Amino acid sequence: MKVIYSPDHRRHAPRYQFIGGGLRPNPEVPARAEAILRAIQGTYDVLPPRTFSMDAVRAVHDAGYLSFLEHVHAAWVDRGGGGETGLIPDTFAARASSRRPRDAVHQAGYYSFETQTPIVEHTFAAACQAAFCALTGAAMLLDGEPSVYALCRPPGHHAAGDLYGGYCYLNHAAAAAAYLSAGGRVAVLDVDYHHGNGTQSIFYGSDAVLFVSIHADPDFEYPWFSGHADESGEGAGRGMNVNLPLAIGTDETRYLETLDRALSEVDRFEPAFLVVSLGVDACREDPLGKFDLPAATFRTIGRQLARAALPTLLVQEGGYDLNSIGACVQNVLDAFGR
Repeated sequence: MKVIYSPDHRRHAPRYQFIGGGLRPNPEVPARAEAILRAIQGTYDVLPPRTFSMDAVRAVHDAGYLSFLEHVHAAWVDRGGGGETGLIPDTFAARASSRRPRDAVHQAGYYSFETQTPIVEHTFAAACQAAFCALTGAAMLLDGEPSVYALCRPPGHHAAGDLYGGYCYLNHAAAAAAYLSAGGRVAVLDVDYHHGNGTQSIFYGSDAVLFVSIHADPDFEYPWFSGHADESGEGAGRGMNVNLPLAIGTDETRYLETLDRALSEVDRFEPAFLVVSLGVDACREDPLGKFDLPAATFRTIGRQLARAALPTLLVQEGGYDLNSIGACVQNVLDAFGR
C-alpha cells in the first residue's frame, strides 16, 4: 500500500483550544502525524502529494468559505490580532436568520460552529496539502492502484461545505469521494469515534455517494447535533445516509458486529470505490473517546475493510493518544494486506 504524506502539516500547530470556559492545550498537534509516520515508515512507500487545482476542493466547499480560510488570519493580524491562541470566534451566527458579515474577521463566527478549532497563520496551507494527499490517493485509485493511505493532518470529516470545527477545515474524504465519482459510484465509510457531520452534510442530498458512519451516540458525545440513526438523507439522497451510533463503553464484539453491518450497507450499494475516514480515537487509550477497543482490534478492522474487495482510499481522521495512534494505524494497514 502506498502512503501519501506532506510535512507541511507541521505548519499548522495550534497550541490552544477554548473549551470548558477557558484555554486548554489543543490535542490536534503535529506529533499525531509524526507518530503515525514513525510507525509505518520503512514498511510502506511514502510519497508526496501531487498538486491539484482548487476546483477539486471547490467541488465540496463554498468559494466564499475558501476565500475566508485563505485570508482571514492576515486580516486578523492587520486588525491587531495575533499571539499563541490563533483566531477563535466569540460570536456565532444562527444560520437560519443570519447574513454573512462583510468583515473578514467576524466571518469566523459565521463559518465556525465551535471554539475548539483556531485558525493560525498557516492553517489554510496545511489543510490544502492534507486535501491534496487525499486527492492524490483518489487519483491513484483511478489509475488502478488497489489501495492507498492518505496521512492527512489536520483532519477533515467535521468540515462541511461552508463550516469548520472539530479541528477540521477542509473535508479531505469528501473531496476525494467527489473526485472519484468521475469513475463510478463511491461509498464513504467513517469509522472515527465522532460522527462525520461535515461529510454527512456535504452528501446528504446526493445519490452518487453513500455515507455510512459508525460513531459514538450524539446524545452523549460530540458533535451533539448530528449522527442520529434516523438521519437518512433527503431528496435524491434519501436512504443514502446510514448512521450507526453506539453507546459509551462499546466493546470489540459490539463494534465489529456493527462494522459488519456497515459493510453490508456498502456492499448493497455496489460502489466502484470505497473511501474510509480512518479515525482511531475509538481506541480505549484515546483521551477523547469512550469506547473500549484495544489497539489490537484495529487489525481485525483492517481485515474486515479489506474483505470489501474494493479500490480503497484510507483517509486519516482522529486519534489523539500519541502512544497508541501509530500502532492503531499500522495494525489497520498491515491487516489490510494489499
